[in-house]
Amino acid sequence: MDLRKIKKLIDLLEESNLAEIEIKEGEESVRLARVPQGTVVSAAPHVVHAPMHHAPPPMPMHSPTEAASGGHAKPHADLPEGELVRAPMVGTYYASPAPDKPPFVTVGQTVKAGDTLGIIEAMKMFNPIESEVSGTVLKILAESGQPVEFDQPLFVIG
Repeated sequence: MDLRKIKKLIDLLEESNLAEIEIKEGEESVRLARVPQGTVVSAAPHVVHAPMHHAPPPMPMHSPTEAASGGHAKPHADLPEGELVRAPMVGTYYASPAPDKPPFVTVGQTVKAGDTLGIIEAMKMFNPIESEVSGTVLKILAESGQPVEFDQPLFVIG
């Protein structure tokens, strides 16, 4: 299922009085539900292999106001000041194109807008994470091979 479709579903849920939406497209399904505090929770898209397969637990997402902020870094004691590059989807983060290849970027490296910073594997597809700004990689916040959540900070670019 396309990430843009999922974002549209999130917008639809926010604009409506619905508490939950579940969409199935072929073997893929996505379930979005509201939490009483108004926070939207999303289950990771998954492929159903058997009728008894259960969806993974819902993953928390940032509020619409945080998502609308454009990913600007908030003051954190442990993060350098700069632009946060966030995960565009749930999946597994990889720093390099293959285990025997060098990483796409390293701390201190200068990048341009559009440069690939890493990749996220989701549903057996490798999706590039591209820098939205030009600058220097100040910090890499994710470890290669580790799962990441939607909107999780991955890089700080200054």
